[in-house]
Amino acid sequence: MTFPVFVEACQGQFTAQLVGAPAVQVVGTTRDQALAGLRAAIRERLRTGELTLLEIEPLGISDLAGTYRDDPTLREICDEAYRLRDAERQP
Repeated sequence: MTFPVFVEACQGQFTAQLVGAPAVQVVGTTRDQALAGLRAAIRERLRTGELTLLEIEPLGISDLAGTYRDDPTLREICDEAYRLRDAERQP
């Protein structure tokens, strides 16, 4: 597995942090040491927990996306709107 990691040098030390999980970070005297410590911390979290994906249903108007794609009435409405728009553009 590959995880995005942010490494930052500060006051002679290096902090390696798991992006999106600020509580998962390790400070080391070298960049490699910080990354090795973070690797171990991530492995421990994976050993004791579960990495999964969570699907969330969209809310609001995005629920309508694609709902009327096959509705012939919508096509008629769009065609009429385009016809009126094009008529207004004519000199």
